[in-house]
Amino acid sequence: MTDILTIARARVLDEGRGLDREQALECLRLPGERLGELLALAHEVRMKWCGPEVEVEGIVSVKTGGCPEDCHFCSQSGRFSSPVRAVWLDLDELVRAAEETAATGATEFCIVAAVRGPDRRLMDQVRQGVEAIHRAVDINVACSLGMLTQEQVDELAAMGVHRYNHNLETARSHFGEVVTTHTWQERWDTCLMVRAAGMELCCGGIVGMGETLEQRAEFAVQLGELEPDEVPLNFLNPRPGTPFAGHPVVEGADALRTIATFRLALPRTILRYAGGREITLGDLGTREGMLGGINAIIVGNYLTTLGRPPARDLELLDELRMPIKALSRTL
Repeated sequence: MTDILTIARARVLDEGRGLDREQALECLRLPGERLGELLALAHEVRMKWCGPEVEVEGIVSVKTGGCPEDCHFCSQSGRFSSPVRAVWLDLDELVRAAEETAATGATEFCIVAAVRGPDRRLMDQVRQGVEAIHRAVDINVACSLGMLTQEQVDELAAMGVHRYNHNLETARSHFGEVVTTHTWQERWDTCLMVRAAGMELCCGGIVGMGETLEQRAEFAVQLGELEPDEVPLNFLNPRPGTPFAGHPVVEGADALRTIATFRLALPRTILRYAGGREITLGDLGTREGMLGGINAIIVGNYLTTLGRPPARDLELLDELRMPIKALSRTL
């Protein structure tokens, strides 16, 4: 039987084809003594098919808390007893956050709202925000506003929104254990509309929500089928008051194994460090992930949790001699 890393080297590194589900599962099951080999191969794949550049992004929530959905990991749901309550960000604060993000060298700034989908008020506020940001600073603007109609997709594209984030969150077979107020298919449909409208698609999820390794492999391959431009990889940070508050934090070795496997399943995709890496991996693990397939990073804080200071991440990229991707307008 041919070794899985030999198969991956030929299929992914040489040919640029992502792993299938069974191959991804084999990588997720590799023993600890082979983790270094897996990470090294993932780094080779990243360098060959994506290059050395790292895309840096900042995010800010224009509407925090009070969401009607029951995503079990999320402290912004209005259905749970978590301490996050509904807050709206004003236009000046939004522009100031975009300026601070651009000052780090970031090329992407993402406007996020905790909603099922945007209403007219939110769409108007986003339009004003996008226009004000573009007047103030040279940065690509992305949005994450929940599920969309075709009309809303077209409106965001016409505004000049560069990229839209809508995570599948987990494998289709596990989704019902995570969310019950909407379906995996609804999320998938929004993603397809975003791609068809010409916006870049950012679509990933969260590792560590009780899924099996088989479902983790399933998720990686389903993302590959969708072909997003970017996959944000989060690790569950159990939030007080949510149904997943008691879930254990993903162990560092498992997190690194997952990072490398997702790179081998998605060889040409921007694979971004997102929430939870600080508690799952710490400083040393963050470095290992950057050398194991990651080629993008969110700097600063997340929506309701603290991240690493931007300067520490930028210093790490400089130390690793990984240049920050330059700004390039695509719309």
